[in-house]
Amino acid sequence: DPSYHRQILVATAPQIGNTGWNDEDGESRLQGGDAPDPGRIWVAGFAVRNPTRRVSNWRATGSLDDQLVQQGVVGIAGIDTRAITRVLREHGSMRAGVFSGAALAADDELLARVTAAPPMAGANLSAQVSTAAAYVVPAVGPVRFRVAALDLGIKANTPRMLAQRGIEVHVLPVASGLDAITDLAPDGVFLSNGPGDPATADAAVGLTREVLEVGYPLFGICFGNQILGRALGRETYKMRFGHRGINIPVIDVATGRAAITSQNHGFALEGEAGEEFDTDFGHARVSHVCANDGVVEGVELLDGRAFSVQYHPEAAAGPHDAAYLFDKFATAMEKH
Repeated sequence: DPSYHRQILVATAPQIGNTGWNDEDGESRLQGGDAPDPGRIWVAGFAVRNPTRRVSNWRATGSLDDQLVQQGVVGIAGIDTRAITRVLREHGSMRAGVFSGAALAADDELLARVTAAPPMAGANLSAQVSTAAAYVVPAVGPVRFRVAALDLGIKANTPRMLAQRGIEVHVLPVASGLDAITDLAPDGVFLSNGPGDPATADAAVGLTREVLEVGYPLFGICFGNQILGRALGRETYKMRFGHRGINIPVIDVATGRAAITSQNHGFALEGEAGEEFDTDFGHARVSHVCANDGVVEGVELLDGRAFSVQYHPEAAAGPHDAAYLFDKFATAMEKH
C-alpha cells in the first residue's frame, strides 16, 4: 500500500513470512508499463518478532526477506512488537528509526537522527508515490463507463474492481489538471488512497472542486475521502493513533448497517455522525463513522453525485463488506 510511504510497519502477529512472496499479488506498481510487476514495497522499515525460516506456499516465488533485501527496505527482528504497540497505545504515533550496516552509529547519534526527521504532519507525499505517466486498465467485457482516476497512491485492486464492472480506467498522475480529465470525456472521476497530510494537498483539492463544478460523478477512498471533504469545506486533523487494520467497524449513518473494513490512515475529517452542512456544490452530510471512536469515515453530496469513504473497499484479500461501493459509483454515473 503506497499509503505506508515513509512509515515503519510493526507486525504484532508473532510469526511473519511463512507464505513467502509471489509475483502475482503486488498491489503497487514497481516497474510500470506492461512488464510483469512483482509490486513495490513502500514501507520505510519492517519490524517483526519472529521471521519464519522456511517459506511454505505453493505460489511463493521467494521469501519476504529476499524481497526486502532486493528492494532496499531495512528490517529488524527479535524484538517485542507487542510491547512497542503498548507504547504507541499510551503515547500515540511517533517517529522511529531502524538502522543497519553503514547507517549504524552511537545511540545518541541515532536518536538525534530520529528526532530530526520531519513529522508526518505537513508531509506532502502523493507526488512521490504517483505514477509518472498515465496508463489504462481496460474494462472486462463491454465498456459501460470511462473513469479518470487520480493516482494519489492507488492500489492495483482498485482499477481491477472497477474494470470488473465494465469500467475503463484511465489512471492519471497526481499533477494532472482538469484538461487531462476533460480530454478523456469521462463518465466519472475517482480519487485514490495515498500517503501524507491532506492539509498539504491544495492542488488535488482545487482539482476536485473543478471536477465538482463541471458536474462529473465522483468517488473517493481513504486519502481521496479527505480530499473530497476539504473540497466541500471540511477541515482535517492528525489523529493520535490512526486506524490500522483489516477489522475496523464502520456505521452507515443512513441505514445503521455496520461493515468490517480495511483501513490505514493517520489523518481524518472533522465532523460528527449524520451532520449535514452546506457546500458550494449543494447540501452534504457525514455519511459514515467509525463504531470504535466516532471518527468520520465518509462524506457525500445528498444528490448522490459525489461520495467518499475513509476505508479500502478494494481490500485484497479482504474484507469485502464495502465492495458494493463500486456498484454505487456505477449507479451514480448511470444516473448523472
